[in-house]
Amino acid sequence: MKKKLLHVSTLAVMVLLVTGCATPYPVGLLYTELNLPHQAVSQSEVSYTKVGVAKATSVLGLVTTGDASQRAAIRNGQITKVKYIDYSVKNILGIYGEYTVTVYGD
Repeated sequence: MKKKLLHVSTLAVMVLLVTGCATPYPVGLLYTELNLPHQAVSQSEVSYTKVGVAKATSVLGLVTTGDASQRAAIRNGQITKVKYIDYSVKNILGIYGEYTVTVYGD
């Protein structure tokens, strides 16, 4: 019985370690904080006059609230012409997560 439990536990740990490895951005096991370019709309011009931010937060991976959509960031910044979009992530031990979309434009 103990041997079977050990095999099942080992398999469960292996599955947890293997899943989620192929992410579009680097993930820290204990702490993640990074900024990523999300979308470039106009590469010829990098100047902008307005910035819009939209954010969502997660607690314990059980409750997530907010609107981190591009549309919300555009609306919050009153932007009519999007220049580029950045995405940032902050996650501490899976306990607290903060996801932010920042839109730059005019």
